[in-house]
Amino acid sequence: MKRVSQSQHEKQETVQSGDDLPAAAQNPYASRKRAFYTLLILTVVYSFNFIDRQLLAILQESIKSDLDLTDTQLGLLTGFAFAAFYVIAGIPIARWADRSNRRNIVALSLFIWSFMTAISGAVVNFIQLLLARIGVGIGEAGGSPPSHSIISDVYPPHKRAGAIGFYSMGVSIGILFGFLAGGWLNEFFGWRVAFLVVGAPGILLAIIVRLTVAEPVRGLTENRQASKNPVPFMQVVGVLWGCRSFRHLALAAGLNAFAGYSIANWTASFMIRSFGMSTGELGTWLAMTIGLGGAVGVFCGGLLADRLAPRDKRWYAWLPALAGFVCVPFMAAVYLVSNPYAALMLGVVPGILFNVYLGNTIATSHGLVGLRMRALASAILFLILNTIGLGLGPWSVGMLSDFLQPRLGVESLRYAMLYLLPAVMFWSACHFYLAARTLRQDLANAPD
Repeated sequence: MKRVSQSQHEKQETVQSGDDLPAAAQNPYASRKRAFYTLLILTVVYSFNFIDRQLLAILQESIKSDLDLTDTQLGLLTGFAFAAFYVIAGIPIARWADRSNRRNIVALSLFIWSFMTAISGAVVNFIQLLLARIGVGIGEAGGSPPSHSIISDVYPPHKRAGAIGFYSMGVSIGILFGFLAGGWLNEFFGWRVAFLVVGAPGILLAIIVRLTVAEPVRGLTENRQASKNPVPFMQVVGVLWGCRSFRHLALAAGLNAFAGYSIANWTASFMIRSFGMSTGELGTWLAMTIGLGGAVGVFCGGLLADRLAPRDKRWYAWLPALAGFVCVPFMAAVYLVSNPYAALMLGVVPGILFNVYLGNTIATSHGLVGLRMRALASAILFLILNTIGLGLGPWSVGMLSDFLQPRLGVESLRYAMLYLLPAVMFWSACHFYLAARTLRQDLANAPD
């Protein structure tokens, strides 16, 4: 069945002749070095996104004690309250990015979330910290969709999953430095100083982005010219909803993120409560397992998919499915062993494989839509991903832990994670497998 028809302005997108393409002197991305510089800077920005976001996870036991919070409140701070504003703000910001200067939006967003992180160290109660985290969420909503759109214009389709996979390493690099810096800063100076020290450098980075990153021509690497007319929101929704593969990919990504965010946000508390580890030592371990391991997984996942896709584009979905199925037994084992170092070592495999899906899912979503739909396509994908993953994941674990606490005491968090997370990861892998069934057809039917 033919998919949702293109609007008149979308049909007017034309293949550019050689004369229409920007001359090398006018094209800031004629040099491969410049393209890589922009990718590198955007990756650093994304790292700051997750440093600021992840910092709370390693600090939350100290904050819980200082502000007298429950696990449900901690789950709200790291999950639903943050995610609700993150995804709500993401849609209008992405609409703005599809019609305006994306570089400026990234720089402004970075300034906002870094400032809100820095002032988080001055809060004195739950409400103030909640409002600060909402501010971080609104700022971070303007980071990824414009960055994804820039990268898709700087790198051609056959290199796009690898490039977005490189960019997505920012998740794991941010987690690495969030755990490492947060753990040791908290141990020596306290959680309030940690927020200030981690948030302030992002303000300087925002200025660097504004002054050194160039806004690319839309459709540059595909020799296409984007219509100047904005694409209606419901048309983008219709194009994506018309792809059965996207529906499965989005749900699979959300479920994968449910498990991933829950582990990233609660593993430190689990190890402190069940094994009595200090934040400094634990932060170093988690920086290596979740942080460094995740960077390897997301980058290699994108590169490997780009290598396999010329044979069969279904590898963009098959690879995350395979990674998810392999994760499940290791995830369960982490919560069943009685030795802290055994648990941390078992967590290396999920730490590497958790993020294999990310670059593949984003790049594939961009392949399903038109040029002026990409930032919004990313925002819609992230709305689903973060509502399920970031919104429901940490909060659900916190609520289940509070429910089990009267019977299981300090071990309630261990069993909350054991009961929920392996099952959700298996469910995610099943949807990635189902997405592959119609992926080739949906990519072939994508609008220009």
